[in-house]
Amino acid sequence: MTVLIAYDGSPDARAAVEVAGRILTGRPAVVITVWEPLLVRMRRFPLGAITVAEDTGEARAQAEQVAKEGAELAVAAGLAEVTARAVADTESIWRTIVEVADELDVTLVVMGSRGLAGLRSMLLGSVSDHVLHHIHRPILIVPPVKG
Repeated sequence: MTVLIAYDGSPDARAAVEVAGRILTGRPAVVITVWEPLLVRMRRFPLGAITVAEDTGEARAQAEQVAKEGAELAVAAGLAEVTARAVADTESIWRTIVEVADELDVTLVVMGSRGLAGLRSMLLGSVSDHVLHHIHRPILIVPPVKG
C-alpha cells in the first residue's frame, strides 16, 4: 500500500504529513512537490504579474529541496520507505498530482487543504478540491491548521 503525499512546505502540508504518519505508520510513501516552470506560469498570468525572473534549474532545485524536507518529515512521522520527488507542472498542479498518483498506482493520496473560502476560492481554485473531483482512488484531505 503506497501512499502519495502532496507537499508544498506549507503548514497545511506539514499537518497532512503528520496525520499520514499517525494513521499509516510503517507504510511506504512517495512525497511529491509540484513546481511550475516559468512558461507554465506565463500562460496563467499576464506578463506584468510575474515579478521574479526564475531560472528553471533553480526552481527545480528548490522543489527538490521542498520534497526532500517533506520526505524527512514523513519518516519522522512514522512512514517507511519514503522517497521524495519533484515534478514539473505542465498544465495544472492538481492534474499533475492525479497523473503521478495514476502513474505510481498509489493506494491513497494525502494532501492538506488551504481552507480558501468564498470569492478567493472561486478565483484561485482549490488544488485539493480539483484532485478530489478528478481522481479515481481514495484521497485523504487534511483540514487547515487552526491558529
